[in-house]
Amino acid sequence: MADYPEVNFYFFLLMDNKINKELVFIFNDMSLIYRFLGATQRFRAIAYQQAARAIDSLQQDVTYYINKDTLESIPGIGESIALKIKEYISTGKIEKYEQLKKTIPYGIINLMNIRGFGPQSLHKLHSVLKINTRDELITALQDGRVSKVKGFGTRKIENMLKGLNLHKVVEDRALLWRALEVGEKIITWLKQLPEVKQVELAGSLRRKKETIGDIDILVSCERRHREKIITHFTGSDMASEILAKGDTKASIILKELNRQADLRIVNEDEWGSALQYFTGSKEHNIHLRTIARDKGYKISEYGIFQIKNNKKLAGKSEAEIYNILGFQLIPPEMRENRGEIELAGKHKLPDIVSVDNILGDLQMHSTWSDGICSIEEIAAYVKKYFHYKYIVITDHSKSSRIAKGLDEHQLLKQLKEIERINKKLDENFIKTGIEVDILSDGSLDLSDEILSRLDWVTASIHSNFNRDNTNRIIRACENPFVNCIGHPTGRLIGSREPYKININEVIDIAKATGTYLEINSQPDRMDLNDELARLAKDKGVKLVISTDSHSLKQLHYMKLGVFIARRAWCTAGDILNTRKWDDISLAVLNKRKKQAKALPVMLK
Repeated sequence: MADYPEVNFYFFLLMDNKINKELVFIFNDMSLIYRFLGATQRFRAIAYQQAARAIDSLQQDVTYYINKDTLESIPGIGESIALKIKEYISTGKIEKYEQLKKTIPYGIINLMNIRGFGPQSLHKLHSVLKINTRDELITALQDGRVSKVKGFGTRKIENMLKGLNLHKVVEDRALLWRALEVGEKIITWLKQLPEVKQVELAGSLRRKKETIGDIDILVSCERRHREKIITHFTGSDMASEILAKGDTKASIILKELNRQADLRIVNEDEWGSALQYFTGSKEHNIHLRTIARDKGYKISEYGIFQIKNNKKLAGKSEAEIYNILGFQLIPPEMRENRGEIELAGKHKLPDIVSVDNILGDLQMHSTWSDGICSIEEIAAYVKKYFHYKYIVITDHSKSSRIAKGLDEHQLLKQLKEIERINKKLDENFIKTGIEVDILSDGSLDLSDEILSRLDWVTASIHSNFNRDNTNRIIRACENPFVNCIGHPTGRLIGSREPYKININEVIDIAKATGTYLEINSQPDRMDLNDELARLAKDKGVKLVISTDSHSLKQLHYMKLGVFIARRAWCTAGDILNTRKWDDISLAVLNKRKKQAKALPVMLK
């Protein structure tokens, strides 16, 4: 299907479970409701949030754990929540949830997911202005009524409007991972039809852009089977509405994403040209068609033709289209008209990184901080489903109290635990590490003495987002024991803008100090993004792709980081964790030597 090897990418997609998703939605809602009800309900809010996270991370349907009598052994699922899960399984609802919804203005509860809309603010606006829905609140913000409520000054209202505008990104578009989940389920479902010869995702989803509008799907088949495939697609339980149903195209609204999915059907001899055409980007295709015309050809979704006699030359594969024009086949992620066509014409396209090149994951969290699985469980899972040669456990440091961060004493205990597990595995598979907080003055949350004992140190900012953080990151880079800057811009897609930094200065200091920059693969982070990763690559800074996983399911996010790197034109040589651990150890040692003047005593 894809233009590069895929390893276990959709392992979890095939295990998607409706009941689990419904429970995650309910428990997240209950958490929001308890937050709205005030500080006295804080612990209930946290409990239901943890329960939602735990269920979302399960590898099996919750009924599997009920039948095994192991439901309460899942971290985050206590007796009370286990009873509610069983109630939902047997009755289809949770009575406590239904009661809670009646006690609050339920129509504004989900606004708490948007930056600037805290429970106290929403509670006050409900009490004073009798606001009960999102639309009522937006209107009140726009017509000035909110500004008349005590405590809602100009700056606060500006932040609320900014939060709404920022959140619109994920309301109008789906995050890449979510769109891939749904898109690949459709692909798998269509493949069940023997009449389908070829099927592939197209559009921005195939190019792996970080957010997706519509889901485009291309199918090839014999002409006589088109109607059956169209009927199969529009008759799916995944569709909440049929928008169009024709001979070669159908459009539906998906229940899961509430977004449009378009199916196009072509003949087998048109497959390659149609796939190239519908993959885009628009700018790439316009440039390509212009070059084709200058060479005496015309390109459409039906094939490539000679202009002089309209003779069709090719169309069955994408490679044919590019080759006739004198180009290498360009990977979909690179098709953004950023110089890739010119390089393809010289046959100098970079051999961009693939998932198979990744030899390890350098950031993940266990139950020692805010992860939901033990180190031993993580190691066993990785060895079963990935081809990695190493993993690094990087639990949070002590300043991240919400994340149960580790102090020096706890970290030393963890080192012994890792040593024990490695002995059991009979190999040095698990490496020691930390995600250490960069404090407000740029110093680190743990001593250099303890950091010097670790195999790998990622330093990240988790506070003071509303300031210029350039100097904080620079100071962290200058520390001999910091190997990587985690999620360097701090953005959360749809909920938090990047904090202010001089990215060029950060990249330059990273290069000068031998510090790596992370491509964080979390779906709502994807940080560095593709443009900044390309900038770092072009300046000669090496990158690390990490999942920052907090559950076993999230370990599969590695694909997202690889997609970013591919869109940034990165080769395996640009990514540190495509190398053996001995090479990484050497990079760590080289930085310590390079920055030895900062702490000469420590390095004797």
